[in-house]
Amino acid sequence: MADRARTRVTRMPSRASYEREAIAAILDEAIVSHVGSVGPDGSPVVIPTLHARIGERLYIHGSAASPTLRRAARAEICLTATLLDGLVLARSAVHHSVNYRSVVVFGQAERLEASEEKRAALEAFTEKLVPGRWGDARPPTAQELKATAVLSLPLDEASAKLRSGGPLDDEEDYELPVWAGTVPIRLVKDAPEPDERLKPDVELPAYLSSPAGGGG
Repeated sequence: MADRARTRVTRMPSRASYEREAIAAILDEAIVSHVGSVGPDGSPVVIPTLHARIGERLYIHGSAASPTLRRAARAEICLTATLLDGLVLARSAVHHSVNYRSVVVFGQAERLEASEEKRAALEAFTEKLVPGRWGDARPPTAQELKATAVLSLPLDEASAKLRSGGPLDDEEDYELPVWAGTVPIRLVKDAPEPDERLKPDVELPAYLSSPAGGGG
């Protein structure tokens, strides 16, 4: 993984990681990311999106009519993804924090034109959300592929930053009679809720009835 100047973590560099495995693990677990670009009037624009990783490339997608995606395909962009792992409650207000894992990626995005590559990227999006779903759902038509924009972003310029552990108070504050510690946070899937127009003879797929798929 390239370690370039603009991905160098300068604030608390001890929390940084430039290892490919660490960066890939965070991107694979994170569902939502944010893409930043420069608008036509020079103003910054940041939009939330979904992403999926295949090897050393990250893919984002949306409507082919999206001005942000059209602009992103012609310029440098910045993508960020964050996992919130817990609240860190210190004895002093100023030392309250959160435990997190985050990734920042810089690069020139490339718009995919080949239908098969776009199809593979859309399969990666679907399988990331719910493994096994791509085989059940109707595949995209040629018209749907045309109406969908998929951008490919290399992971050449990426860095991770992580915080874990408890609060770090000033030494004199450890004597204060104030509760301190962490409140873990995790993303939990609830039991699936059937669509109101679901045919009565359609059973819940096995991949949704397991704990990993969100079943109760």
